[in-house]
This record gives sequence, structure tokens and C-alpha cells, in this order.
Amino acid sequence: MSISSPPMHTEPTPLNNLAAGARDTLPMLVGAAPFGIIFGTLVAASPMAPWHGQLMSLSVYAGSSQFIAAGLVASHTGMLVIWFTTLIVNMRHMLYAATLLPHVAHLPARWRWLLGFLLTDETFAVMAGYYQRKDPPNGHWYFLGSGLAMYGNWQLWTLVGLLFGAIFPQLQTLGLDFAMVATFIAIIVPQLNRLPQFGAALAAGTFAYLLQGLPYKLGLLSAVFIGVAVGIALTRTGKTMPKGEGA
Repeated sequence: MSISSPPMHTEPTPLNNLAAGARDTLPMLVGAAPFGIIFGTLVAASPMAPWHGQLMSLSVYAGSSQFIAAGLVASHTGMLVIWFTTLIVNMRHMLYAATLLPHVAHLPARWRWLLGFLLTDETFAVMAGYYQRKDPPNGHWYFLGSGLAMYGNWQLWTLVGLLFGAIFPQLQTLGLDFAMVATFIAIIVPQLNRLPQFGAALAAGTFAYLLQGLPYKLGLLSAVFIGVAVGIALTRTGKTMPKGEGA
């Protein structure tokens, strides 16, 4: 009589991980859709040509920075100020990168550059949850699937906004921008169970309130900078909050 061997649990293939990453990002795709539409309508109503907006989504691929840049261009702000402002706003990505770096440090430079370009708030939320559950050798394919899904989604809805923004300018008055607030709350709150994220959020929120009276939104920019600095400093200490603490 033969004894059957126990079933073998094989590691998912890169293609399976790619598809899983895209699938698990679907809720984020829905939440990001209004952002792309609103950005497209803003560009359509600005001095920029429509192709400028699509090129910005293709090359910059940073929603909050694109919104700010479109507004600054419309007010004829100098290019140096636009670059500096968007740099400060996107410095939060340094905290994201520092958090995920241990999981991708073994990859070749071409992989790290690609995943870094595709890293957004939404993809970070997906990947932070993924790496808390597992850290397989080919998890970067899951990362790629999530990033590509968000990238394609952003291009699609930017195009929709550009096409319909000039025809239906009232789209900007429908309150779609509230989706941005709701989505960021959904992204941030689950991440507050670790000290670096909790400290960064607390510091940024506190200083955004204290410095709200500064002109040119300098209080908000300063709060972003302080929050990122606090988060990075706490990340380097290697400390994490005990289970049960945090939001």
C-alpha cells in the first residue's frame, strides 16, 4: 500500500501576483476616479493645453502635486516656486519609501526605480497591508500589479476629465472633491498602528492647525515637511507601537 504525500503549497507565479495586486487595488481605483476627472476639468479651465494635463499625469503621476501645479500655473506663478511647492508636498513619499525599502532592497536598480515611480498613497496603503501579512520573494510582482493598475486608472480618468471638462465646467461644482478627503482618511487611519506613521500624522495635523494663518499656504507646506521629518526620524529608531495601541 502506498502512502500519499501531503499536498505541496507552491508559491504563486509572478503573473498570479501581478493579477492579485491589481485586483486588491480595485477599491482604490474607484476612489481615485473623481480625482482624475477633477484634475482634467481644472486643466481644461486653465491656460494649459489639454495635452499638458495628460503629459503631467503620464510623467509626474502625483495627484496632489498636479492639482497644486495646475492652480499655480493658472495664477501665473514662477516655475521655481511650482517646483519647490510640489517637492515639499511629495516629501511624504520619502516616508512611504523608507517603510517599504526593506522589502525591495534586494531588487535590481531598474525594479526599484520602476516601483518608486509607481508608488502613490493608494499603492502604499495596499502594499503596507500586503507586507504585514506576507513577504514572499516575488512580492514585487504584486507591487507592480498594484502600481500599474493605479497608473492606468489615473491616465483614464484624467483623459475623461479633459474631454468633458470644457463641455461641462459645472463638474467642478458637484462636490466630487470630497472623495479626496474620504479616500485619504481610508488610507491613513489603518496605518496609524505604528509609531512612525502615528507620529507623522500627529505632528503634521498639529502644525497644520497651529500654522494655518500663514499666507500662501505656507502653514500647510510646513506641516507636511515637519510630518515627514518626524516620520523618518521615528522610522530610523526602529521602534513600533505595542499591539493594541494607535488607531
